[in-house]
Amino acid sequence: MTLTLKNVTKRFGNHTAVDHLSLEIPEKEMYGFLGGNGAGKTTTFRMILGLLDISEGDISWNGESIGYNKSHLIGYLPEERGLYPKLKVRDQIIYLGKLRGMTKDEAVTELAEWLDRFKVPEYMDKKVEELSKGNQQKIQFISAVLHKPKLLILDEPFSGLDPINVEMLKKAVVELKEQGTSIVFSSHRMEHVEELCEHLCILHKGKQVVQGSLREIKQSFGKKNLIVHADFSLEFLQNHPGVVQYKSIMDGCELQIENEAVSQTIFEALQGKGFIRKFDLEEPSLNDIFIEKVGASYE
Repeated sequence: MTLTLKNVTKRFGNHTAVDHLSLEIPEKEMYGFLGGNGAGKTTTFRMILGLLDISEGDISWNGESIGYNKSHLIGYLPEERGLYPKLKVRDQIIYLGKLRGMTKDEAVTELAEWLDRFKVPEYMDKKVEELSKGNQQKIQFISAVLHKPKLLILDEPFSGLDPINVEMLKKAVVELKEQGTSIVFSSHRMEHVEELCEHLCILHKGKQVVQGSLREIKQSFGKKNLIVHADFSLEFLQNHPGVVQYKSIMDGCELQIENEAVSQTIFEALQGKGFIRKFDLEEPSLNDIFIEKVGASYE
């Protein structure tokens, strides 16, 4: 059940929100969409779901178009949460479950399991408006996964959650993936995408600037990060050949270097100068790649 986008474009008047986006989202995998506000992430999701017409291009899932006839196979957590504040959680979920072809009993059984899992069984008969924002988000998440969708689209699923709830939701998402759900999620938090996704796309002003497997993206970036802690001044490394960036930190420095080979010449340059506590060569972070590709225009 591969989701394929070919040259997908969306224009609103003179503004192009998504510009010739082409990608393949593999089955049973978590795919990350990264980008700042206004990058085109939500617009792309709405086109995938058929909520917005495509100006140009084609979207197919397993070779067929996505329409209302597939809605029972798809789950969607929108960025603007949309629960009915006056309804009790139970009634809200029964209603949404029925829209997806579930019976009342099936919906309540699933809801009870999820509420137990999220450690909030007492919310069953509470009104949505009585819950905190973070807990409303849990209910919204349950409504997106209740019917065990094959494709799950999560728009900024972790925004506004405290660290404990982020971990709880992440664990749930990983388990759904392991059970065979294909998951696409957007975030502007690099570390979430880095931790959860094998493939990703970075969007900027509607265009894809980076796309592919996380491992290959990092390898092709070339540059590495080097962290050195020492008992002597490391400022001389600022002018060392191959050092792109130098940042002084508490016990030493953080360097961005052109490639792995540079770390060896730095290692040699440090010999005999004093005690070295740490010498750690790391892959570039997604943050490094994002900043370079998207440039200083992104705030």
